[in-house]
Amino acid sequence: MKKLTLLLYIVIFCTGTTNMVNAMNPFFTDYTTPYQIPPFEEIKMEHYQPAFEQGMKEHIDEINAIADNKAAPTFENTIVAMERTGKTLDKVADVFFNLLGSNTNDEMDSLAQLISPQLSAHSDKILLNKKLFQRIKSIYEERHSSWSHSFQKKLSPEQRRLVEETHKHFVRAGVQLNEASMKSLTEINQKIATLSVQFDQNLLKETNEGFSLIIKDENQLSGLPEDVIDQASKLADSEGNESHWKFKPNRASMYPFLTYSTQRDLREKLYNAYIKRGDNDNERDNKNIAIKMAALRIDKANLLGYDNHADFVLEDTMAKNTKRVNDLLEQVWKPGLSRAEKEVQEMQELINAEGNDFEFAAWDWWHYSEKIRQEKYDFTEAEVKPYFSERKVLQGAFDVANKLFQISFTERFDFPKYRENIRSFEVKNEQGDTIGIFYTDYTIRPNKGGGAWMNTFRSQSTFDGVQIPIVVNVCNFPPENKDGFALLSFEQASTLFHEFGHALHGLLSKATYPSLSGTRVARDYVEFPSQLMENWAIEPSVIKSYARHYQTNEPIPLELLDKISKASLFNQGFATTEYVAASYLDMAWHTLEEPIEDANLFETKILQDLDLIPEITSRYRSTYFAHIFAGGYSSGYYSYLWTEVLDADAFELFKEKGLFDPETANKLKTLIYSSGNTKDLMDQYRTFRGSDPEIEPLLKRRGLID
Repeated sequence: MKKLTLLLYIVIFCTGTTNMVNAMNPFFTDYTTPYQIPPFEEIKMEHYQPAFEQGMKEHIDEINAIADNKAAPTFENTIVAMERTGKTLDKVADVFFNLLGSNTNDEMDSLAQLISPQLSAHSDKILLNKKLFQRIKSIYEERHSSWSHSFQKKLSPEQRRLVEETHKHFVRAGVQLNEASMKSLTEINQKIATLSVQFDQNLLKETNEGFSLIIKDENQLSGLPEDVIDQASKLADSEGNESHWKFKPNRASMYPFLTYSTQRDLREKLYNAYIKRGDNDNERDNKNIAIKMAALRIDKANLLGYDNHADFVLEDTMAKNTKRVNDLLEQVWKPGLSRAEKEVQEMQELINAEGNDFEFAAWDWWHYSEKIRQEKYDFTEAEVKPYFSERKVLQGAFDVANKLFQISFTERFDFPKYRENIRSFEVKNEQGDTIGIFYTDYTIRPNKGGGAWMNTFRSQSTFDGVQIPIVVNVCNFPPENKDGFALLSFEQASTLFHEFGHALHGLLSKATYPSLSGTRVARDYVEFPSQLMENWAIEPSVIKSYARHYQTNEPIPLELLDKISKASLFNQGFATTEYVAASYLDMAWHTLEEPIEDANLFETKILQDLDLIPEITSRYRSTYFAHIFAGGYSSGYYSYLWTEVLDADAFELFKEKGLFDPETANKLKTLIYSSGNTKDLMDQYRTFRGSDPEIEPLLKRRGLID
């Protein structure tokens, strides 16, 4: 998953409280670091707020100068001038919001709560500036003109795209509303911003500071592999529970326990703690926050002329409307649910065959699906993990990028870092030119948000000289074992490739203007380049190149590789159903046209109406659905499936031509990974593939059709 910063277009607040500028603040001078990477070691907590305040003032002055320009509006003096604004602001916001997600603390959380509504208000102050909009509108209306008072020459296709996207952004922000409606909209946006930060912080604290399963009796560790026991011991020791073992309700800690533990009662406790996050009627409860945010989004949609939030959001996506989203979900839901019901039946039969008399439940899924996988395919995850060390998987991803796009990754130990256990790489093209900087931050820790994402410390552009991107991948992988290696599951290896796909989307960008570069594309397109990269991760010929035993460096045995390949369709009923259920839940929250009073009753009814079986919980319940309440995916969680249609269809071309066919790879690079949002996205896809996408490759991949 790509995780958004709070500022897609950096427009911030001005408090008027900037007294003395601290000359030692690193945000106020040009960085002297290699490639002007943020000097993380020099940045202190006290630097952020003054930098925000000074940056806001500069930004406002720059925006006002554009709006008040007496000269006739032109592309250069208005649109390009806007691209040049907010340099100080970009510097501080890019660092702060990246670290807020990956390396936060109480002071950063407090500052985020303070500035979020102010950031939102200042964004509206600019986006609702009618004088500025009139200049943009004038250029928009004349964008195809060859000669007029506003143009010395005809705009290029990319320049027209920038004009159109800028105009659309202002219109969708509400600039054409009357003054009273604008005031209401600004208040709504501030409230949503505040609640979004609160939701995210509640979830982080609920996950890390709430329930922990602490085991004191070694006999209760039965079934767990040695590496899982070792990690639980280290976690307990680090949090003051020496000689114990600790498991937390996050995926990195919980999934191995649910998979291998023979203690059914403990599996139930840990699982229920996970699905109850944010729903415990305490100070970290998210039920009312979700209700308030949904209601505010209804009010905002109505102000802007839409019946509901989904109608507003989807208008600016490839899907365009709720009908097309629901049609896609429906095509996958029924076969996925049917497959899941068969999987439940199979696991219940195994339970009965073992002489047990209990009914299969949700917390049994990982344990019994693993048993069946072992029975059907004769291998265990514990056998696989030694061949998927984090470093070797990453090198495998680098090798794929090199073969496809002729780029190389060289580790640099002299680049600034915000933590010791992250890595940094210089990225070069085949001519030896540096095209980007890539950071990896993979290890799970308490002050990091859950999940996995890509972000940038600086976006790519060329309009004022070449500005190379600085990209980071953040994941929550297990810590190193006692031998100093982080061992991944096959799913986690795929996640690494997924996020690396996002990184390539940023690193290979060749846009002129930052507003159109890299991953600044429609929500239901942004996951396409990342999910496409997962295809190489699971190709047997690629796996055997990077899957080597972390101790002996022996390649993965062909027999085991064959078993992994044959098991690729295993458990797809569960995976499909839990995901699509969450997508339906997202759409239900955001097609509301009236507020609701009880989040749990609402959620229960939605899932019951879908006939979701009790053995499966929606991948995200409302109270920990950060994608839609804290992460920019509201009315957009379906996009993973939408783009999976694209990636499954696109990869068919590589199957036909060859995994690393030079001509196909060059088209992929030029039309998908490098073009950003400089052209119509579906046109780019059609040019690459030669036709509209077909859903059949997706259904076959998931084993939902023959």
